[in-house]
Amino acid sequence: MHEQPIKFYQTGTFTVGNRLLPPEQRTVQSRIKRYNSLNSGHRACQGCGEALGARYCVDAAMEAANGRLIAANATGCLEVFSTPYPETSWQLPWIHSLFGNTAAVATGIAAALKVKRAKGERRHIRVIAQGGDGGTTDIGFACLSGMFERNDDVLYICYDNGGYMNTGVQRSSATPPAARTATTPSLEGALGNAFGQGKFLPEIALAHGIPFVATATVADLHDLEAKVRRAMEFHGARYLHVLVPCPLGWGFPSHETIKMARLAKESGIFPVFAAESGEVVASAPIRRKVPVEDYLRPQKRFAHLFSPTLNLAALARLQELADRNIRKYRLLPETL
Repeated sequence: MHEQPIKFYQTGTFTVGNRLLPPEQRTVQSRIKRYNSLNSGHRACQGCGEALGARYCVDAAMEAANGRLIAANATGCLEVFSTPYPETSWQLPWIHSLFGNTAAVATGIAAALKVKRAKGERRHIRVIAQGGDGGTTDIGFACLSGMFERNDDVLYICYDNGGYMNTGVQRSSATPPAARTATTPSLEGALGNAFGQGKFLPEIALAHGIPFVATATVADLHDLEAKVRRAMEFHGARYLHVLVPCPLGWGFPSHETIKMARLAKESGIFPVFAAESGEVVASAPIRRKVPVEDYLRPQKRFAHLFSPTLNLAALARLQELADRNIRKYRLLPETL
C-alpha cells in the first residue's frame, strides 16, 4: 500500500511548532541533546527574560563550538542568580570578575587560548562574554569599545532589561525614555527617564565596523539561535544585543515575558536586525504593526503616562521613536 506523508501548516501565528518542522530546522532547545549550559536550580525570578536569553544564547553557542566554549560574565542579575556561592548552575567553563571589565577578561582568555594553540597545547576553543545593560552600556563601556577596537575574537552578548534590576531597578543608559525607575521617579509631575539621553549600543558597535552586530529578542527563538550561529562563524569582535523583559523591574505579570518582547519588536520600539562589517544586511520585518501604546500600557513603569490623565505628548514622542526605527531599519514593506 502506497503511503504519502501528511504535511502540516500553521497560519496566523507568530511561531511554528517544532513538531511541524523537519529535525534540521528545529531549535537547539527542542532537542534532547541540548547542552543545558544554564541548568536548573538557579534563583532567577519567575518569568525572568534574562534567564531565558542566557540559556538560549549559550546553548546555541555551545552547539556551534561543538562544546568547546568558555564564558566570562559581568556582575549583575545573571551572575547573582546563577552562582550563589558555593553553588552554580553553569555547565561550562565560566568566570566572573568585576562589573565593568568583562570584555577585557574575555579578551585575556582569548589571547591565552591563542598562545596555547600556537604551542599545540589546545584545540580551538571559542570565547563569549555576557552581561546586562548596566555592565555593558555603562560600567563596561570602555572595555567593550576597546575589545571592538582591537577586533578581539570574542562574542559579547548583552542581555538588555533596561535598568540595574539586581540593585533595585535604577536607571541605566539603556532605560527607555519616560520609564519610571528608582532614580527616575514620576513623582510631582516628573515624566520618568528623560528623553534624549542614554545610548543604543548596537549602533555604536556598528560604528566600530566589527565583523558582526545583531539585535534579537527572546520572543523569536529561531531568529535568536540563527544569529548566535552566524556570529560564531566569524572570528574577531562580535556583538549581540538581546531584549530580555524583566517582570519585576518593568511591572508586568511573569507569564507575559514573551508577549512583552514580541510587542517591543512589533511596535518598532526595539528594531531587530543584523549587520556585517558596519552595514545592515538584514532586518526582521514587523508582521503585525501595533501602536507603541499597546507595548507601554501593560508595564507599571509607564503607568504615569496613562493615569490619572493620558499624557498624549509623551506617547506621541515615543511613537515617533518607534516610527523612526521602522524607517531607519526598513521594518515594514512600505519602507523598503
